[in-house]
Amino acid sequence: MYFKNHVFFCLNERSNGDNCCHQHNAYALFEYAKKRVKELGLAGSGKIRINKAGCLDRCAQGPVMVIYPEGVWYTFIDSEDVEEIIQSHLIEGRPVERLQLA
Repeated sequence: MYFKNHVFFCLNERSNGDNCCHQHNAYALFEYAKKRVKELGLAGSGKIRINKAGCLDRCAQGPVMVIYPEGVWYTFIDSEDVEEIIQSHLIEGRPVERLQLA
């Protein structure tokens, strides 16, 4: 596997005004995650990759991210939630149950 974890942040923006991840600060939180993973020395081959994604088709539950290879889906509100996902799931290998989507 090229990356230990691959994290996709939905950054979809709907031009018709319907609910979407973009309306819920998803881009800023994506940037936060990308910066933190680099600061922690976790980015790169064999480590973690933070990626932008188009619509992940879970707009009503947004903002959303999905982490592979586990296929764990999360929703989050702020940088504290994203930091908890980084620390618990990506570093310690323990998914954050309170933020998981079914």
